[in-house]
Amino acid sequence: MVVGVLALQGSFNEHIAVLKRLGVKGVEVRKPEQLLNVSSLIIPGGESTTMAKLAELHNLFPALREFVQMGKPVWGTCAGLIFLANRATGQKTGGQKLIGGLDCTVHRNFFGSQIQSFETELPIPQVVAEEGGPPSFRAVFIRAPAILDVGPDVEVLADIPLSAIETINSNPAIPKEEVYFVLLSI
Repeated sequence: MVVGVLALQGSFNEHIAVLKRLGVKGVEVRKPEQLLNVSSLIIPGGESTTMAKLAELHNLFPALREFVQMGKPVWGTCAGLIFLANRATGQKTGGQKLIGGLDCTVHRNFFGSQIQSFETELPIPQVVAEEGGPPSFRAVFIRAPAILDVGPDVEVLADIPLSAIETINSNPAIPKEEVYFVLLSI
């Protein structure tokens, strides 16, 4: 098994290092033809607008979309989540290209600026019921996107009510009674 890591910008080195520690071969992906040699793909965190511009420059979007449509495993963290969403809000004027494949709407930088970052214990009852382990995990929200809604085939593994997050309360544009999802499985 060879795991590709999209290496345009962001935390691709960290993902390659973790894969190596796990005994899994990880390779950097920067060109469409490199996707032919990997069985799965990680799209790391970073700056999604910059990543989209670089993906466009290297003509990666058609190959990335085909990779996802073939049903190969793809995991996106932060900017990678934004790339994988079918729909995005909170984008800069004109938006950015998305790969799609994850039936959700994501809001970029939903949790505010860098100084509004926070950590919280996130209950994961469904994961515990199916896999065992501790009842929660420490979730870190750093300029994080939020998933606003999901399609019928997306299974929500954990969510966090906005009322539980004091740092969000300063944004009047966000309805406080909504729940936004942070961990998904399809």
